[in-house]
Amino acid sequence: MTKDVLISVKGIQFGTMADDEPLEVISPGEYFKKNGKHYIIYEEVTEGYEGTTLNTYQFQDRSMELTKKGLVNVHMVFEEGRKNLTNYVTPYGTVFVGLKAHSVEVKEKEEEIKLEIQYDLEVNYEYLAHCNIYMSIVPRERKNFLLQKETKEKMDES
Repeated sequence: MTKDVLISVKGIQFGTMADDEPLEVISPGEYFKKNGKHYIIYEEVTEGYEGTTLNTYQFQDRSMELTKKGLVNVHMVFEEGRKNLTNYVTPYGTVFVGLKAHSVEVKEKEEEIKLEIQYDLEVNYEYLAHCNIYMSIVPRERKNFLLQKETKEKMDES
């Protein structure tokens, strides 16, 4: 895998008042692997606000950490079979978040890395939703980059 990559992050929340519509963000970023762990770094822009948020993902099979610094600040830990708590600081205020990961799966190929996380989300000690995160990392020069499918089928095609 090259250093310059395209990152697709797709999230779905089930059981909320919303109609379970997925949200997908595609961004250029940097990738490297050190001591058996994958690292993804990219900047995120929040519509309507000045400044950016630096996102750093660190993951390996069965665990992933996401650190956001800037407009939004948080350190989220997804460990399979464990519940982790954190403060999520946004321009709108701070919320206390619980993340109980049911599965964290990494599939690595020469030209693509896929990550899928299934977890329960709590906000201020109240269950909010069951969530899925699908992530795809490919070299930036890859010509056949496609938006992710809405189901786990994409992960299973590997």
